[in-house]
Amino acid sequence: MPPPLFEVPGWSVSAEPASSSSSKKSGKRKRPYDPDAPSEKIESAQVNLEKLVNSLGRVDSVKRPPKKKHKGKQILDSSEGVADNSPTIVTPQKDSVGKAKTKDVKKPSKKPTETLPKSKEKGKSTSQNPKDMADSAGQNLTTFQKGMKKKLDGARFRWINETLYKSDSQKAVELMHDDPSMFQEYHAGFRQQVQSWPSNPVDDYINELKTCPHGTVIADLGCGDAALARALVPHGLNVLSYDLVPDGMYVIQADICASIPLPGSEPDEGVGEGHIVDMVVCTLSLMGSNWPKCIREAWRILKPTGRLKIAEVSSRFENVEQFVSLISSVGFKLKSKNEKNTHFTTFEFQRIPRKGKTEKDWEKLMSKGKILKPCEYKRR
Repeated sequence: MPPPLFEVPGWSVSAEPASSSSSKKSGKRKRPYDPDAPSEKIESAQVNLEKLVNSLGRVDSVKRPPKKKHKGKQILDSSEGVADNSPTIVTPQKDSVGKAKTKDVKKPSKKPTETLPKSKEKGKSTSQNPKDMADSAGQNLTTFQKGMKKKLDGARFRWINETLYKSDSQKAVELMHDDPSMFQEYHAGFRQQVQSWPSNPVDDYINELKTCPHGTVIADLGCGDAALARALVPHGLNVLSYDLVPDGMYVIQADICASIPLPGSEPDEGVGEGHIVDMVVCTLSLMGSNWPKCIREAWRILKPTGRLKIAEVSSRFENVEQFVSLISSVGFKLKSKNEKNTHFTTFEFQRIPRKGKTEKDWEKLMSKGKILKPCEYKRR
């Protein structure tokens, strides 16, 4: 029997190498082929690499283009809204002749922004500056926001209204001087209040006075937005409008409870001289706590037989007779009174000569402003 293969641990190798016909021809020793051996895998990979290089040209003849500052593969950020199929750069290779292969090469777009989807372009068109955005937001308020804005505007109006009625005219002048927009805010709120009235006394006076003789001079004291002048001037009447803030067209700035810039004297007795006004109108304008001084100024600027028209909120009168008595003490005679309206009471007085008064008598008379209560609007 042949000797066992493993007499000791390890392989047993014969003393002389096996002869091979191929080794004799080449004179080289060749190991047996083992496909799983590492060396065989390396040789196989080298052979495949040489075949690939031969098909594309020698490796040392391949010259790649120099790298640019940007990466070879350009992919726009998906956050910019570019689709996944955005163009990419594929590095061209040269064949053996030296010509670049352009097959399957996609050229990048010169203007990547042109490839943006429509949704991105639409997003760009919606960009606005802060001012336009603020204006747009102000015009597109929800129903709830409009309701809240209306309440805030109403609260602002009530605060201004209460301040004007409960302080003297000098305080009102200071407020309007510090914040001229307050005048506009007050009258904007006032116009909203007028919408709930059964009638507006200003409209009643317009219908009544537009039939006055041509050239009649009317002084509108506390005119607001000068609605009387705007309506009556086209009818040939001369309307002089006075209030705390001028508008550059109709309204003349004046504190009607201090001094009205019109001629007219106020002597101790008699009727005085230099008067040019035929009629004085006070429509809801006896506001300050020193409002009796406005009546005294009205007497000074009126002609001897001039008329004084007053319209006031009915709820302000605690005693109508006391009000009439005060006006009469300044130098007027009651001609008519209308209490039919549910909201307003109207009076018409005629100027008459008066007796002289001492300064102490005038101070006492002018301090009776509490005869009229402040006009307060209810919170809605």
